Amino acid sequence: MKAIITGCLSLLSFIHAKSQSNFYKISAGGGFGVTQSFTDVKKHDFGLAGHGVLDYYFTPFISVGLEGQMGEINGGDARNDPYGRQFINSYKAINLNTKFALGSMIDYNPGSFANSIKGLYFGTGLGVVMNSVSNVRKSTLEQEKPFPGKNESKDMLVPINLGINFYFADRSGYTRYLLNFNYQTNLTMGEGLDGYDDSSIKFKTGNPDIYTHFSVGLRYQFGSIGLTDKTIF
Repeated sequence: MKAIITGCLSLLSFIHAKSQSNFYKISAGGGFGVTQSFTDVKKHDFGLAGHGVLDYYFTPFISVGLEGQMGEINGGDARNDPYGRQFINSYKAINLNTKFALGSMIDYNPGSFANSIKGLYFGTGLGVVMNSVSNVRKSTLEQEKPFPGKNESKDMLVPINLGINFYFADRSGYTRYLLNFNYQTNLTMGEGLDGYDDSSIKFKTGNPDIYTHFSVGLRYQFGSIGLTDKTIF
């Protein structure tokens, strides 16, 4: 009887250890990357930008967070653009977002393909971009009225994130470090991104001004510890 009880307790202990793991609920970090503009200006040019993030994890694969960005969004070509348009936007942006990773929806085992993509996520949110546009070249058309000199404005934006996290453990076996690759598309609600007021019927496309941000980043996880019914490693 004693042997049976000992065996049952050992089995229960194994099941518990196999099906649960701990994770830190707070993550902070940053990174850098490349922006690209998609506005009514014909040439969609590239710029550099950095970002910082602070996330709270409900599970290892579901989070809500705050992100700040700073850098340049560029576009146009004064010599080759048919209307002589060109701009440089030294922007700052902040957004509140949520992300859902594949690991919250699939089963995976160590060494499997599913395990390697468990950090693949999708997310969206709401924020604001603070535009500081300079080098705005005057259009060759009288109907258009570009902002003269340097223009400061704010536009609401909707970020759409698609990315992947790779998890690294500390000595205790908890997730401590994340390597992140993220592609973010930002839909803005306004005309400030390129510094041109496209109220003219000639330029009105009906499409929002957009910029993208592809970035590489590192995260450090800390704070209170949560319990999940999925193993992370």
